Amino acid sequence: MASVLDLIGETPLIEVTQFDRGPCRLFLKLESANPSGSIKDRPARAMVAAAEADGRLGPAGTIVEATAGNTGLGLALVAGRKGYRIVLVVPDKMAREKILHCKAMGAEVILTRSDVGRGHPDYYQDLAETIAARTHGAFFINQFANPANPQAHQDTTGPEIFRQMQGRVDAVVLGVGSGGTLTGIGRFMAKNSPATRMILADPSGSVLAPFVETGQVPKAGSWAVEGIGEDFIPPNADLNLVHKAYAIPDPESFATARDLLRREGVLAGSSTGTLLAAALRYCREQDKPQRVVTLVCDSGAKYLSKVFNPVYAAQEGWDYERQGRVRDVVFARFSEGEEVLVHPNDTLRTTFLRMRAGDVSQVPVVDGDRIVGLVDESDMLGAALEGSERAFDLPVKEVMVTRLETISADAPIRELVPLFRRDLVAIVMDGGRFLGIATRLDLINYFRIAKKR
Repeated sequence: MASVLDLIGETPLIEVTQFDRGPCRLFLKLESANPSGSIKDRPARAMVAAAEADGRLGPAGTIVEATAGNTGLGLALVAGRKGYRIVLVVPDKMAREKILHCKAMGAEVILTRSDVGRGHPDYYQDLAETIAARTHGAFFINQFANPANPQAHQDTTGPEIFRQMQGRVDAVVLGVGSGGTLTGIGRFMAKNSPATRMILADPSGSVLAPFVETGQVPKAGSWAVEGIGEDFIPPNADLNLVHKAYAIPDPESFATARDLLRREGVLAGSSTGTLLAAALRYCREQDKPQRVVTLVCDSGAKYLSKVFNPVYAAQEGWDYERQGRVRDVVFARFSEGEEVLVHPNDTLRTTFLRMRAGDVSQVPVVDGDRIVGLVDESDMLGAALEGSERAFDLPVKEVMVTRLETISADAPIRELVPLFRRDLVAIVMDGGRFLGIATRLDLINYFRIAKKR
């Protein structure tokens, strides 16, 4: 191998055996095995090579792209290896892990709004195009319309699947972000395996599955799955190739990704959850055996704080029915081991490290199963300013507040408001047991979810 770029492609194929697949056999192509951890390494390499070949990208040039993260990672991999500057415009709903990964690879990351659509100057594609136009020597990759994107999959991904399946492929289940994967594999199969059906897996809220089913583009909703689903029909997406489409709700996508790890040992991201959920639906609907392929689009290591975080699921309102009670906003629960906490004899150093790791501004102090105090940033700062050089060695019991304001978990949710207006932290009790802490941000999130329904 001459470089890491030569490791792109030729990813392994495995069979799913621990799910109900109806009469079908179901296979996963592990695109997470690519160097940057996703299928997007393939078009990234191809699009840069095409731009070099036709002169659109010159020596010491700048690559600019709008990305949900994985194309950006692939481009950062290629740019770093070839010596290009790279600027990525990323919607602010993307997982923190992907953003940090892009930055670690040398990319300049510009976060922009995820709540605006095409035509708005802050929409990630419009903003990327503007940045490229005003930057000398820049080339806007534009994966959504770049023909080298689907060509990469027609030349590599499609042939690999066909060869690994010994030429017997009844259906391929794919998502659409830019459209390159679906179009490239679909075109290859149309020429080499015309009986192969292309199945679209789409997040609920995206316009793509409804368009396939009705021919109409509805108003887009919102979805938490990253990398697939769109609020428009990408120029690279040839949806005429699609035989059937499934709209998969976020909770099902996330749960399927978690099940994939537990049952098959495959750590995959949220888009893979969508693809696998759709593939399982398709397989179970068949009355005759078929050989079906779908993809592990990327590694779940990029989504540990979302897909594999039960608190995130609770914050999205997926795990339980809300009753308008205070317990509805306690997302990190003490009884389930999710609350960040300390014990009375833990030091302020330990307390600080847990607050920082948990990204919280206050923590309960628990003795056994009882809450005995609370310590927040102000308490920590006061101790640091007034104490000796060994202030961080003090036990937290010497700093914590012991006069606690509690509220019943079954109280109406609006009873939190007077507590917050008095700048108090709500200690939520379920009978005589400590349930957890409710914050202003938790209450705001409660109303955010309520207004989405």
